[in-house]
Amino acid sequence: MKESATLAVGARAAAMKAQGIDVVGFSMGEPDFDTPANIKRAAIAALEAGMTKYAPTAGDKAAREAIARKLQSENGIACTLQDVTVTAGAKHAVYMALQTMIEPGRGDEVILPTPAWVSYRPLIELAGGVCVEVAGAMANGFRATPAQVQAAMTPRTIAILLNSPSNPCGIVYPVRELKAIVDVIAANPKIAIISDEIYEKLIFPEIVAGTAHWSPGSDPRVADRTITINGMSKAFAMTGWRIGYLCAPGANGQFAKEVIKLQGQMTNSIASFFLPAVVEALAPASAAAVEEMRAAFASRAVLMHRLLSAIPGFRTTQPTGAFYSFPEISQLFGRVSPGGVEIDSAQAFADALLNEAHVAVVPGEDFGECARGHVRFSFACSPAQIEKGLARVEAFVRSLKAPASAGGCAGVTSRRL
Repeated sequence: MKESATLAVGARAAAMKAQGIDVVGFSMGEPDFDTPANIKRAAIAALEAGMTKYAPTAGDKAAREAIARKLQSENGIACTLQDVTVTAGAKHAVYMALQTMIEPGRGDEVILPTPAWVSYRPLIELAGGVCVEVAGAMANGFRATPAQVQAAMTPRTIAILLNSPSNPCGIVYPVRELKAIVDVIAANPKIAIISDEIYEKLIFPEIVAGTAHWSPGSDPRVADRTITINGMSKAFAMTGWRIGYLCAPGANGQFAKEVIKLQGQMTNSIASFFLPAVVEALAPASAAAVEEMRAAFASRAVLMHRLLSAIPGFRTTQPTGAFYSFPEISQLFGRVSPGGVEIDSAQAFADALLNEAHVAVVPGEDFGECARGHVRFSFACSPAQIEKGLARVEAFVRSLKAPASAGGCAGVTSRRL
């Protein structure tokens, strides 16, 4: 397996910073905010009260009930605590859902709209499945269409993995479009839905009016074959806590039971004193802090898009959710950096940008075949860092030269930029 591209870039940037190099990081999908104080206090109080023993594999009753209430009231998903398990991050939940669902050696196919998060394909393949990419065109806001999903289906298709708001694209599927995709799935009763909704609270209707979240698991036609995945990491700035959850109400919770069985042989529960923090995070007392962070990300999305759009050779789409922008940079391919690196790929661009301009971005290659000409910028950092980092990016791009062998073509390349 390849290592995670996002974690690899983050590690390189961290190593450079440790050497005293001033690196501006746009690579990690990690909010720069601290966890809200009331959530931290809930964990501290539990720890001090002696909540340090093993917890039930799926989490305690209070945490699972809080998650079930949240899914019922906010997402319209009919479920009970028995359908829920608390996991070591949302990635762990995706892993276990795929491991439980896929039968190795059978040729099970999972449809994946791309560009998509770098870990989805490896997790599908690690479970023994076949990843079938459905490329969302940039002209359509990176969104796959129902017709594309229908065309990708075969007798071996067992699931589709959806992620809206999207990593890496920073886009939100309009509710009508997501429902149209679910219409296609509803007509195929052997196909399940894995809906990763980790960014659901980071949506920006002030940018595009009417933008809203919708959970496929709320549709009664597919409710019993939809696995909803979420967690605390993004909306609550709790990445290091490693708290996710999975909900699978189908067949009287039988799928959830199988997942919990697998979990019991893997990790067992999360740290027991974190469970009261789950309850507190989902309580009304945390809503104001979540909204404050959401509004800040919305403002940054506008700033990021404006500055990226001014960089020659970049084509961009306005983010409407999460905290990512995913510009297309292939017009720069064929150029040479001041350090002598030929920019022949997104990977080469990202490497040269980090080494020469000290800005960390994630190259698009691992986000899907259709993403090879893109790089991902995370704007989970301050406006000052965004302005500082993108000033460096623009200066770096403007310093790129046509190769010496280009001769008379240099002028043509310049006009393309």
